[in-house]
Amino acid sequence: MNKLFERSVRDADPRRWPALVILLLASFMNMVDVSIVNVALPSMQSSLSASSSQIEWVVAAYVLSFALFLLPFGRLGDIIGRRGMFLLGVSAFTVSSALCGFASGIEMLIGARVAQGIAAAMMIPQVMSIVAVIFPPAERSFAFSFFALTAGLASVAGPIAGGLLVSADLWGLDWRPIFLVNIPIGFICLPAAWRLVPPVSPHPGLRNDFIGIALFGLSILAIVFPLVEGRVYGWPIWTFVLLAAGLAGLVLFYAWQRHRARQQRAELLPVALIENRNFFVGTVMTLLFFSGIPGLFMVLALFLQSGFGFTPLESGLTTIAFPVGVLLASLAGGRLGSRFLSLRVAAGSLLLAFGMYYLRVVLVGIGDVVDRLAFIPPLLIAGIGLGVAVTALFQTILQGVPPQDAGSGSGALQAFQQVGGALGVALVGQIFFTGLEQGAARAIPPNAAFTAAAGNALWYEVAAFLAVALLVLLLRPLSPDAVPTDGPIPSARR
Repeated sequence: MNKLFERSVRDADPRRWPALVILLLASFMNMVDVSIVNVALPSMQSSLSASSSQIEWVVAAYVLSFALFLLPFGRLGDIIGRRGMFLLGVSAFTVSSALCGFASGIEMLIGARVAQGIAAAMMIPQVMSIVAVIFPPAERSFAFSFFALTAGLASVAGPIAGGLLVSADLWGLDWRPIFLVNIPIGFICLPAAWRLVPPVSPHPGLRNDFIGIALFGLSILAIVFPLVEGRVYGWPIWTFVLLAAGLAGLVLFYAWQRHRARQQRAELLPVALIENRNFFVGTVMTLLFFSGIPGLFMVLALFLQSGFGFTPLESGLTTIAFPVGVLLASLAGGRLGSRFLSLRVAAGSLLLAFGMYYLRVVLVGIGDVVDRLAFIPPLLIAGIGLGVAVTALFQTILQGVPPQDAGSGSGALQAFQQVGGALGVALVGQIFFTGLEQGAARAIPPNAAFTAAAGNALWYEVAAFLAVALLVLLLRPLSPDAVPTDGPIPSARR
């Protein structure tokens, strides 16, 4: 066996390690983009005169478009070639970042964020697929370990980099450099990837399920759109019609996937996965778990900057304990491998729930001045909880997935991770901005209104993470010889 591994390593492409650096750089660019934007939201809202729902869409538009196109572009990469799709994704991400940076209005910025999310969906599925192909089995686990490290570093770097760039106000550009910084990174990645990333053979015989893509995408949009915009329009009847249509569309999507399965045609999400109890429960867990983070940091950025006059850099540094906790726990969790998976998910979720409750206690106790040091314990606890749970969540869910569906299951969970983020932004934003409007209507001082609104929003965080911990109990125990399947390495975005 050792001789076989040696031969495998000897015959592997010599460009694989430089190629990994380029792939990680592209992945890092995408991961940082999410957390770096949160710090700049108040500056965007002020300079572009954006409404509360429009500033929600700056976050939700990216996450939602990324989620909806992950699966189809992952399959398209298999069909036409992963390196070509990766290069197209990096090019599109660079161009759309420039459009974000030079947006003349909030509508253009939201549209450019949609394009950015689509470009990320072209790029990211190819990254891990290429690594899985170009590295021999003896080196593959070590190569994949760098993704966890990259995710942790990106989660720490995002808030600091965003705060520095916005506070520096380079050339009078205010928040725009947070997007423009992607342009030189893209220019480095493109020629380097063309030269160093080995081509991976396409599979032109594969097909995409375009009707399934349309059904799933329109259904999710029909659910998220009224959740973001309903408050603005006073919840007219069409918002409830859209919500009902979205739920009906998901049922229709399931029926369509069953139809495709009976005809033995390509399915966007295999019916065998939908009907797998552990995968179904795990999907709900994924939606809830990842709904908590993007909305939290959107609220904290607005609370600190718009409510209490913090600079973007001060805001980023105030919340840095969270990504530091994520990084530390992720590195420690990697040593546990596939042991105690369900226990780690439950324990991490409970730590997150406690950290969110502790943070709420800190927030509601604030008077006219914010004590930045008071944010460290609750955010560090919550970050450790995320790091403990996130390294085990995907493995726990994918343990019971048949090997032939592991790839589809992994891609689907990544998609539901992003859908959860979009739903979380909509729900947490709904609670937070409703609280601000009620405070203004009652003539409550702005600081007190922001404090009350943020405290109310954190109740959703507490409930979501408690629900995930409880849902662990519904997972069916697997036989001792079940081998966990390595899932995607999710970033601590947000």
